Amino acid sequence: MTDTARARTYTWADPTVLATAAAGESGLEFLNKIGSGEYPAAPVASTTGIEPVAVGDGWATFELAPQEWHYNPIGSVHGGILSTLADTALGCAVHTKLPAGARYTSLDLTIKFTRAATLAAGRLTCTGTVITIGRRTATAEGRIVDAAERTIAHAVTTCLIMRE
Repeated sequence: MTDTARARTYTWADPTVLATAAAGESGLEFLNKIGSGEYPAAPVASTTGIEPVAVGDGWATFELAPQEWHYNPIGSVHGGILSTLADTALGCAVHTKLPAGARYTSLDLTIKFTRAATLAAGRLTCTGTVITIGRRTATAEGRIVDAAERTIAHAVTTCLIMRE
């Protein structure tokens, strides 16, 4: 067996900068500042390569360009990476509806994979949309599509809302 090792180097910003900023702004204001580059990307975005595209009231779109380092042992993007893309878009959709000082966390994520994603799939896009929002919980749904608009996966989440 030949040596096929590859290397990857990346950097990330101090996560406390984001956490401090998030506490003082509405979710929509905060996420727009990340998207515009005024705030740095979250460390998980640096690790995975997930990028914000756009956010609005009750929705959020993120993209991922599949890379070899996203692959599982059988030659496709690992389901955990796809789940992270979905969790990001759906959770951030919920975040867009929250006032300053409110936080959220995912209670669950259900994802159904419908086709394999590879480098050939091109950019993967996930748009999350809030379905319901109450005082303590919110639900959102979305789907991941490839560059040809084929559905790679679809997901739903429930988020716990923590208000001051």
